[in-house]
Amino acid sequence: MPAPEPSRQPSSQSQRGLDWFIFFLADVQTGFGPFVAVYLTTQKWTQVEIGFVLSIGGIVALLGQMPGGAIVDAARSEKMVAGAAVATIGCAALAYAVWPIFPVVVAAATLHALASCVLGPAIAAISLGLVGPFAI
Repeated sequence: MPAPEPSRQPSSQSQRGLDWFIFFLADVQTGFGPFVAVYLTTQKWTQVEIGFVLSIGGIVALLGQMPGGAIVDAARSEKMVAGAAVATIGCAALAYAVWPIFPVVVAAATLHALASCVLGPAIAAISLGLVGPFAI
């Protein structure tokens, strides 16, 4: 049986930084779907088109959960994976705003869903690396 790992004492600055990252990320992730629906309504999209695009994003997110976790497990830096995912979500939001046409919106919804698939596991991995397995 391996010896227990010595307890880690992460800095309060690191813990606070992770807390704020998760707080603002949750805000963005939670508001994204309703915002997109309202925005596309203002762009004269029908409810069927909006529902179809949101369903595509939901299906992609469902199918991407396991590969997303595997990507985080294989990555050398979970922080880089999380940063790339946040940047991808930002690009998706920009694409919605600049080109609200069907192919671009479908691509943006797909990219957003794929990026979301790695964020949860990346946050868990960053938290685990910060405090260790016994303090998680």
